[in-house]
Amino acid sequence: MNNNYTLLNDFLEKSRPTIIELQTLLTSIPSIAPQSGGDGESKKCAALKNWLLEKGFNESQFSQYDAPDSRVSSGVRPNLVLTIPGKKSQAVWSMAHLDVVPVGNLKLWNSDPWKVLYDEKNDRIVGRGVEDNQQGLVSGVLAALALKEYDITPEYTVKLLFMADEECGSDFGIKYLLKEHESLFKKDDLILIPDGGDQKGETIEVAEKNIMWLKVHTIGQQTHGSMPGKGKNAHLAACDLALRLNDLENFFDEVDPIFSPKNSTFQPTKKEANVDSVNIIPGDDVFYMDCRILPRYTLEQVFAEVKNRAEQIEKKYGVKVEITQVQHQQSPATPVTSPVVQKLTQAIKTAHSIDAYPIGIGGGTVGGELRSLGYDCAIWSTMDSVCHQPNEYSILGNTIADSKTLCALFLQE
Repeated sequence: MNNNYTLLNDFLEKSRPTIIELQTLLTSIPSIAPQSGGDGESKKCAALKNWLLEKGFNESQFSQYDAPDSRVSSGVRPNLVLTIPGKKSQAVWSMAHLDVVPVGNLKLWNSDPWKVLYDEKNDRIVGRGVEDNQQGLVSGVLAALALKEYDITPEYTVKLLFMADEECGSDFGIKYLLKEHESLFKKDDLILIPDGGDQKGETIEVAEKNIMWLKVHTIGQQTHGSMPGKGKNAHLAACDLALRLNDLENFFDEVDPIFSPKNSTFQPTKKEANVDSVNIIPGDDVFYMDCRILPRYTLEQVFAEVKNRAEQIEKKYGVKVEITQVQHQQSPATPVTSPVVQKLTQAIKTAHSIDAYPIGIGGGTVGGELRSLGYDCAIWSTMDSVCHQPNEYSILGNTIADSKTLCALFLQE
């Protein structure tokens, strides 16, 4: 591996112009979900495939799995796979997503978010999507280009997956693939998702808190502000319930130091408008909860306690409470002894002399969908974590560092 790995490293060290070229292309095509005002990923996916063909990959190496979606002009949300055959049929996957979030307030950007700005002094580029998740996408592509440059056959079959719809729930991305094309994946595949990490690339995410988003609708009786006794104040009841649901942090109170924060969290967040005037006691109120729950608790047991506390509010205030799970995701952790974690740890050590260690996170990734069906996976990258922010940037050295790690993994026996 040493001679081949040295060749690959030399190639990657000279890859900054290629990174800028590909990032410029990808950033110029806004790939925003239709519910966020965009037209999906088809144009970006086609441009990426054409770019890869121009770099010498063959049409036979590509497979595309289109999820139907009538909301976008192409009618589909594309999921593209590039395969590089290895000595083993066992696959190493690097999964990145094609979609990006909207730019937000343009006044907060110092440059056009759809045109890459190269900051040579700080070795970074600026633009929407350059880190989330184009850095992970490009690091996989660079590693593949390095293998092709020297006609090196990797130990494992390398599969780069470019997914749709990660930012808005993955119904047309990984969820679609797992439902309609699950035979793509094998339980012994090594699955990496370069969509989270730290500035040193030393943390490997192996677990995610269970996620439950709640819509809490309280129905009372509207009345004049001067005559509260004639109504049932839905807002007052909702405020009491919000505090009781927040108190679930003291009820489901176990901790796990692998996570930060190490406890389950139950936070009231979004609030819908109720009445238009100060002197109206609302008979209708809606708020939302973002619950991030340690895997040791099931969503079923948590929701049962949520309903119990809502029933207490109904009795106290004479209101009706309707609770809807807007989103829920529950998945087990990837064992730290699993092959993907062990081999990735060794690849990071080989590439950078770093002793990586496992962590859990409160956020959600497509890893949760895979783990729930029994696929071990690891989320890892070297990044500043500026996703979704104005002036989002990606450090070129991080892309190169991650490509080196991927090459070390691809060649690992």
